[in-house]
Amino acid sequence: MLQKLQEIEQRYQDLDAEFNDPSIVSRPKDMQRIGKARAALEPIAATIRDYKLATQNVQELEEALNDPELRELAEAEIESARAQVADLEQKLKLMLAPKDPNDDRAVIMEIRPAAGGEEASLFAGELLRLYLRYAERRKWKVELVEVEETGLKGISRATFNINADGAYSQLKHESGVHRVQRVPATESQGRIHTSTVTVSVLPEADEVEVDIKAEDIEVSTFCSSSAGGQHMQKNETAIRIIHKPTGIVVTCQDERSQQQNKLKAMAVLRAKLYQREQERLASERSGAIKGQVGSGDRSEKIRTYNFPQSRITDHRIGFQENNINAFMDGDIQELIDALIQAEQAKRLADGDQAA
Repeated sequence: MLQKLQEIEQRYQDLDAEFNDPSIVSRPKDMQRIGKARAALEPIAATIRDYKLATQNVQELEEALNDPELRELAEAEIESARAQVADLEQKLKLMLAPKDPNDDRAVIMEIRPAAGGEEASLFAGELLRLYLRYAERRKWKVELVEVEETGLKGISRATFNINADGAYSQLKHESGVHRVQRVPATESQGRIHTSTVTVSVLPEADEVEVDIKAEDIEVSTFCSSSAGGQHMQKNETAIRIIHKPTGIVVTCQDERSQQQNKLKAMAVLRAKLYQREQERLASERSGAIKGQVGSGDRSEKIRTYNFPQSRITDHRIGFQENNINAFMDGDIQELIDALIQAEQAKRLADGDQAA
């Protein structure tokens, strides 16, 4: 690890020197490229400096233990100094561990009811509100692509884009089957029902990353039934795109013009094709295919929302939260942080095994 840290530190120093060279002003493209690379390395370079200073401090304290005049002071400080070195070393290991290349991306999310009929549709609507409230708390921009409502204020499908750098790193662990246990509004005898909703989180892809040929898509229009389309009932503003090679179908009817709906629908299609390619590559590496949401069966749940006991349980890490009202209002950062920490711990463990 020390050799790797030296290489990173030298690389940062070289970039810093280039960036501060006055002649770079006349080369704006180089200035942008070097500035971006320098900014990416700056956090780890700062941590390396802190680590070297902390290590030097421990060495000085260990030497002071042999000095009768300084021994008492050194004994009082050395344990905390060693703990600081250990913390910084762990932080550096995490920084050096392979990262998810999609973490810095914006996301496209899809929510669909699975098992449970109308109650699943109602809960799908509540999950949509949860994520919209979470995005609002983070001051993230949200664009609805499509929301299909049911008769009882539930939804049969919702697709939306959270256009914020790093949103994928925060929300990727939401992919999977969400199980709800409660007495539905449609239940007259007070019995607790179990229903499921699937959530899919896709990293947004750029046009240059996913090449969609014009001859591979079939685009059709239809009259929008969304709030945006109410003012233009006579015009076919909604868009349906079929990707013929894969059979993927994407619709968008949230905007009032065909062009706006087509742009949003194409963004969703790119994200789905990008995700499919990522899963194919992962499958080739691991020898197994594992989708994000499975079949939606109740036994595949990643999380359970138990309303009678006001408890949320994430089954992957054993996390429990006992304030379901706050959680459903978008107060989910504590769980997200715990899931990220579990992912980081796994990355560190995998790195140690590889070493």
